[in-house]
Amino acid sequence: MWWLLPCVLGFIRLYLDGVKVLLYQLFNRSFILPDLPKQNGKVAIVTGGARGMGYEISRHLATLDMHVVIAGNEEHEGLAAVKKIREELNQGKVEFMYLDLASLTSVRHFVQRYKTKGLPLHVLVNNAGVMLVPERRTDDGFELHFGLNYLGHFLLTNLLLDVLKKSGKPGKCSRIVIMSSATHYGGRLTLDDLQGRMCYSAHGAYAQSKLALLLFSYHLQDQLWVRGDPVTVNAVDPGMVDTALYDNLSSPAQLAKKPFAKLLFRTPAEGASTAIYTAAASELEGIGGLYLYNGRKTESSALSYDQRLQTKLWKESCALVGLQ
Repeated sequence: MWWLLPCVLGFIRLYLDGVKVLLYQLFNRSFILPDLPKQNGKVAIVTGGARGMGYEISRHLATLDMHVVIAGNEEHEGLAAVKKIREELNQGKVEFMYLDLASLTSVRHFVQRYKTKGLPLHVLVNNAGVMLVPERRTDDGFELHFGLNYLGHFLLTNLLLDVLKKSGKPGKCSRIVIMSSATHYGGRLTLDDLQGRMCYSAHGAYAQSKLALLLFSYHLQDQLWVRGDPVTVNAVDPGMVDTALYDNLSSPAQLAKKPFAKLLFRTPAEGASTAIYTAAASELEGIGGLYLYNGRKTESSALSYDQRLQTKLWKESCALVGLQ
């Protein structure tokens, strides 16, 4: 029965992290976005930008005069989001492009189509994700949380780096914003079992994917600094937000959540605020390698700063997605 222990511990750690976040949100106001500067036609890609926090990020960046590309795997939903933003704002340029992060082939096709457009890229918001889904595999055979939340974004970001570098310049860096989560504090990364085949736990898999995103964020920023590239990378934690991500909670957890959601959970607009701030605030120009929660720089887990682990994960990820 010892093999069940990691599953049980992953479950406990995730819910303890959740309780800590809810207590913080009970006694602290949500971050209020300051006035942000107009972006004057800069281009942004927002993955999962058609619903929840992603929609709020897309909508707000459009109000700042950004050309926003909503990237998602539900075309009807994406086109509806584009229509809604256009009707609400009567300004800005918003479009939808199909992207399935659970398919490395789809990621490559998306990047090819984007580059064919000849557009620059000033902001990449890696927002899309799944949480607590039953055990499933991506088109490429990866565990779904790891494959979609992390590996899909890992490949997408690396394939778009050349465009981000060309679009940035000293004093006006391009920006990568990566959506992590407080669940990373309880995350563990087992390099010889990244797919959770020894003992699958949806809770542990989700926490691992969010830790992996942080390790990726810090390592990528270090590489960009060494080369002097005009691109910054920051990770954000939206807090606990009342979105469809929680639809996969167990029935008892769903029942427990309902009475407290309005009181303790952030709205999608509130959850999106730190990501929007990180994407557009003047005071963050040229600043990278941060983990921001509720609009402030915060320390992530000690494990996330482990440079040896960052390097090992990077090399393993390159091998898994077929990057040199």
